[in-house]
Amino acid sequence: MYKRNKTVQFKIKDLVIGGNNKVYIQSMCNTKTKNVKSTVKQILELEDAGCEIIRVACLDIEDAKAIKEIKKNIHIPIVADIHFDYKIALEAINSGVDKIRINPGNIGKEENIKKVVDACKKNNIPIRIGVNSGSLEKDLLVNGKVTAKGLVESARRHVEILERLDFYDICISIKASDLDLCIKAYEEAARTFKYPLHVGITEAGTSFSGTIKSSIGIGYLLKKGIGNTIRVSLSSNPIEEVRVAKEILKDCKLLDNVPVLVSCPTCGRTQIDLIPLAEKIEKFLDAIDSNIKVAVMGCAVNGPGEAKDADIGIAGGIGEGLLFKKGQIIRKVKQEDFYKVLTDEIKKMIG
Repeated sequence: MYKRNKTVQFKIKDLVIGGNNKVYIQSMCNTKTKNVKSTVKQILELEDAGCEIIRVACLDIEDAKAIKEIKKNIHIPIVADIHFDYKIALEAINSGVDKIRINPGNIGKEENIKKVVDACKKNNIPIRIGVNSGSLEKDLLVNGKVTAKGLVESARRHVEILERLDFYDICISIKASDLDLCIKAYEEAARTFKYPLHVGITEAGTSFSGTIKSSIGIGYLLKKGIGNTIRVSLSSNPIEEVRVAKEILKDCKLLDNVPVLVSCPTCGRTQIDLIPLAEKIEKFLDAIDSNIKVAVMGCAVNGPGEAKDADIGIAGGIGEGLLFKKGQIIRKVKQEDFYKVLTDEIKKMIG
């Protein structure tokens, strides 16, 4: 296990963020927040997928007021995403929001910033400072271009405002869509700040391209010990964001009690319809809370031998396959029974 970057800690609802605590998965609703029914429905679906913190956009007072009713029907902390208007932040706090995302320097006079900070102090609500390469202050550009140091300097300015007001329950995100820029900015931030970092690649792209870009960037940073919460930003159903985030954390050895699926890439030796089976098993495992390792292999060459460390698996043959556990063959199984047999055996193993 690699060494985690040292940070201070704060609480969001009942979760402790920072230090050596777990890396939490965030996502963001794409519903209109004031549409309470659709927002609650999406949050509950995200909870089932493994989301641990949810963010909602607050474009106006009505969005902020809706948080009160939303909170009654969900189980995870809710974050209000607010820009420019301090009154929306105050209304969100009044509605019981668990955390706000706001840049203090963008909401006007210091007396208005103080009103928000005082309300957060009173209600034990942390603040996330969110710097984005697309909206960096012009005086921080170098020859018209965004730099990692410029992004970190922008965050520092906002942090100093909060610290002057004796507020320290701070989380920082410094996002860019350019992978190299984003990575450098987070590395610089980890050296500069003691506060927890929320990591993500902004505007990463579609489910396909965004997954690749996010996996490279977030995975690299996590392997360097950087990051306390993560969000995978995709132009897709937010559930896909959560699924990708779980996989990133799993492969970085930062997620406990999650199943692992290994499956061969298939080749001319494969005699079974392996790809649909592997996909069905993957979906089945999404709902399993266990560190069981499952193998779906295409032939005897890649079967019990190469997957002998799997707790359980199927190796295909001609119209049938071998069920095996820890490399030991248990019995033959007909191809049409692969899914039922494998899932039934998994259920037995995990109790």
